[in-house]
Amino acid sequence: MSEDCIFCSIVAGDVPSRTVHEGEHTFAFLDVNPLARGHTLVIPSDHYETVAEMPDDVREAVFATAGELTPAVEAAVDADATTVGMNNGAASGQEVPHAHLHVVPRFEDDGVGPLHTLDWTRPELDDEEFDAVAGAIRDHAE
Repeated sequence: MSEDCIFCSIVAGDVPSRTVHEGEHTFAFLDVNPLARGHTLVIPSDHYETVAEMPDDVREAVFATAGELTPAVEAAVDADATTVGMNNGAASGQEVPHAHLHVVPRFEDDGVGPLHTLDWTRPELDDEEFDAVAGAIRDHAE
């Protein structure tokens, strides 16, 4: 628990939320600044800033909870689909330094598009660069 973390305060019950799930390792509630009606945040109950900081069982519980809640969110707001995503670290746009997955309801006519349509500056990689990056990731994962 982090004393200055809004999400920790929500889990502790010090800050009200529209809670939709409370589990052993997870907590989920409606985002107060939603991208769509039903936008839900799934968080670890304990304080971890990023996905890599979470112990395996907690990370598995967060993703399992998102998987369980996704059909409920879709049904509750009659969504056609959902986008599930996570900003992981300040440079990615993570505004609250407590790991959290977004479950955002999506609709056929919402005009948003897939994640690939976000305004990215895409790198141009040749086969050697793809191979080098893949190898570096494998090396660091070992």
